[in-house]
Amino acid sequence: MSKTRVVFFVLIGIVLLVVAGSFILQRTGVPSLKAPETLNVRVVVALPVEPFVREAANRFNAEGHTLDGNPIQVTVIPMDGLDAMGRWEREEMDPLPTVWIPDSRYLVELVNATYKERRGRDIFLTGGEYRARPIATSLFCWGIWQSRDEVLREHFGEDVTWRDIHDAAITRGGWPELGGEPEWGYFKLVVPNPRKNVGGLMAMVAAAGEYYGKTRIEVADVTNPEFQQWLAELMGAVTDFSSLGSYSVENLALFGYSMGDGGQLLESDLITNMAGIQTRWVEPMVVRYPEYITWFDFPYTIWMGDETTAQEKNAALEFERYLLSPEIQQLSIGYGLRPANPEVAIDGENSPFVQWQDEGFMTVVPRSTRMYSPDREVLLALLRWFDLNVYER
Repeated sequence: MSKTRVVFFVLIGIVLLVVAGSFILQRTGVPSLKAPETLNVRVVVALPVEPFVREAANRFNAEGHTLDGNPIQVTVIPMDGLDAMGRWEREEMDPLPTVWIPDSRYLVELVNATYKERRGRDIFLTGGEYRARPIATSLFCWGIWQSRDEVLREHFGEDVTWRDIHDAAITRGGWPELGGEPEWGYFKLVVPNPRKNVGGLMAMVAAAGEYYGKTRIEVADVTNPEFQQWLAELMGAVTDFSSLGSYSVENLALFGYSMGDGGQLLESDLITNMAGIQTRWVEPMVVRYPEYITWFDFPYTIWMGDETTAQEKNAALEFERYLLSPEIQQLSIGYGLRPANPEVAIDGENSPFVQWQDEGFMTVVPRSTRMYSPDREVLLALLRWFDLNVYER
C-alpha cells in the first residue's frame, strides 16, 4: 500500500472518531465544548417602577446568573406606558424587548389585541408559565397640602372627591370663598400630563367614575357634552401641563404651593417624595384614599413572538423569579410600592408606609370599589378631547 493511501485512511479514521465521539457525547448528555453565549434580556419598564427594577437588575447582573451555562444580562429601558403602547402598535420597538412591564395590565391587553389581529395568535399570554404577572402594585390617592386639606374637609366634608375638587376649582372667589387664605389664590389642581404619563389619563378616567358613580366607563360617558364641560372646568384648574410633564409629585416637592394645592397621584410617587416635601416646606402633604380606587399592577409580560429565542424567553423567566423572590420584593417597599409576593409584609419596621402613616398612608386600604380598566376607544376619546380642549388651548 502506498504512503499516500495510508495517510488517506488515517485521516478518514480520525474523522470517523470525531463524529462518533460527538454522537456519544450528545447521547450521554455530556455538555459540548461550545463557548457560552450571553442571553440578553431587554426590559422596557414603566417609569414608576423603573428605579426598583433597575436596582434588582443591577443585583441580578452582579450575581452572575446563568441558564444552561450561558450568562444572563438584563438591560432596563425606562418608558412611559402610553409611549410604549404606541411603539408596539406601530412596530417601532427597536431593538425588540424581551419583556414589557407597563403601568397596568390593560395596556398589555390592548397591545395583544392589536397583534392578535395581525398574527392570528397571542403574543402576550394570560395563562401558563409565561403568563403576565404583577411584580408590584400601587394605586391612586389624594395628596393635598395639610392647610388646604383642612379647609376642604371643613367646607365639603371628610372624604375628598373629584366633585369636591371640581367645585373648589370653579369657585369664583378662590380660596377665601372656601374658608382659606387670600394669598392662596385659586385652587390649583395637580394632574400629570396625559400625553406624557399614563397617570394623567387614568386620573381623567377616575374623575369620570366619580362623576357617574360607577366603576366601568364607556365611550358614551366620556363623549357626553355635559361631562366634557365638567371635565374642562376641572382640568382648567391645572396650572401648566407642559411644565408638569411626567413627574408631578417631584415638581410638587421642588416648587411647593406654586405648582399646585393637591391632586390624585400615584401612591408610590407620593411616598418616595414625602421626605423631600417635609424638609423643604413648612407643612406636610397629607394623603386621602378615594372611594373609587384605581390600581396599577405593573405586569411582567414576556414577548412570545418568534423574534426572541426560547432561551431568551427562559432567561426572562429567571429574572421574573428573581424579582418576585422575598428578598427583592422587600426592596420594592422602599420605593413606595406594594409587594406582589404575599409572603412579604408591607408593615415592617423600616416600611415607609409605617413611617408616614401620620400623613395618611395605609398598609391596608379599607375600600374595595375598584375602577375597571378602560378599553381602547375610551382612552382615545379622552386623549382627543384633551388635545382639543386643554393641551392645545
